Amino acid sequence: MKKHSIHIIKSIIPGSIAEEMGIEAGDQLLKINDNDIEDIFDYQYLVQDDHLDILIKKADGEEWLLDIDKDFDEDLGIEFENGLMDDYRSCSNKCIFCFIDQMPKGMRPTLYFKDDDSRLSFLQGNYVTLTNMSDADIDRILKYHLSPINVSFQTTNPELRCKMLGNRFAGEALKKVDRLCAEGSGIELNGQIVLCKGVNDGDELERSISDLTKYLPNLQSVSVVPVGLSKYREGLYPLEPFDSADAEKVIDTIETWQKKVYNEYGMHFIHASDEWYFLAGRDFPEADRYDGYLQLENGVGMMRLLIDEFDEAFEDVLEHHSEELQSINRSISLATGRLVYPCIRDMAKRAMDICPGLDVKVYEIVNEFFGERITVSGLLTGQDIIKQLKGKDLGSMLYLPENLLRSGEDYLLDDITVSDIERELGISVGIAKCGGRDLVSELFGFEI
Repeated sequence: MKKHSIHIIKSIIPGSIAEEMGIEAGDQLLKINDNDIEDIFDYQYLVQDDHLDILIKKADGEEWLLDIDKDFDEDLGIEFENGLMDDYRSCSNKCIFCFIDQMPKGMRPTLYFKDDDSRLSFLQGNYVTLTNMSDADIDRILKYHLSPINVSFQTTNPELRCKMLGNRFAGEALKKVDRLCAEGSGIELNGQIVLCKGVNDGDELERSISDLTKYLPNLQSVSVVPVGLSKYREGLYPLEPFDSADAEKVIDTIETWQKKVYNEYGMHFIHASDEWYFLAGRDFPEADRYDGYLQLENGVGMMRLLIDEFDEAFEDVLEHHSEELQSINRSISLATGRLVYPCIRDMAKRAMDICPGLDVKVYEIVNEFFGERITVSGLLTGQDIIKQLKGKDLGSMLYLPENLLRSGEDYLLDDITVSDIERELGISVGIAKCGGRDLVSELFGFEI
């Protein structure tokens, strides 16, 4: 049996069918209804049936064939050691804009893994380039109706895509979108274009947007994000940062196309990430222009949502908590990245203006680790936070945004933990959720 076909059971949910049938942690799942199982999607598809023949290999090597009758879609209560039930597929591209290639040596090994797995696109929202997908993979996506799939397009110019992805098959891979978006497929996609100055911007961006509109309505949205450039680019493709004039042109292009597409489809489709509006010094679009915030993870609409949620919660405080505001005696600090610092600073000032006993210090953390061109808070490191806040007035509590931390963990990109920061700065650290209502609650110290 191939290594990737070995599915070790991690745990059994108490009271489940699996527990009733004597399945235990450490057992190995071999087959369902005489079908081999490649990954989690095979498993989820096969266990939906109301009658199952489950072949299990016990820890002592004995094989059990279990006859199970259950309700359709009823879960067995099995959790596996590997959530994907297969090896992760690594990226075979050599993209000119890849951020992993721009990281310094010596970080934890998992940070250098480049995934390009359509299954992670469905499960976790990761973006895939399609170069790692076979016709059989497309067949499985259509069979299991895995949707949405997130695709990194970069450009629809086949020759240019080969150059940008460093893969001679990258242009040909675009044809897979035709199958995914074929009439009746039912598959929804979201797209991404990482824009590189002098490479896929200008006329090439116009071409890409025009080409991608042909996949509407299956392709629900496409984000355009500026390439992230760290200070570790020696020996890599020469890329330049965008300036404010560049950002103006990108926004104008995108907003022109939004009007065209909206008139025909009732959706805006193509979206500029928040960084473009920061760089251009323009106001963020109104909420309706984001089509339900389909691309928040790409930084598209995060600031508009934050501002609107903050404003709503702020009005709630004024209307329902005016007495509580008068009794607050609170001194805290917030640390964030350069990109959103002005907005957070202004929100803190608004809070202090209505609450005499509130003192909030907002600190802008410059990303010295990756370089000053990296301005998002999610890529800040513990060492930069400690170095730049040492000796500062932090009040009784320092709040850091939760996107600094890996989900479920307490350490930052450089493996410095929240406890390390508390020890070095001599202060308690709170992890603040990134929503506007959450920010209001953190500022005033009570639930809104």
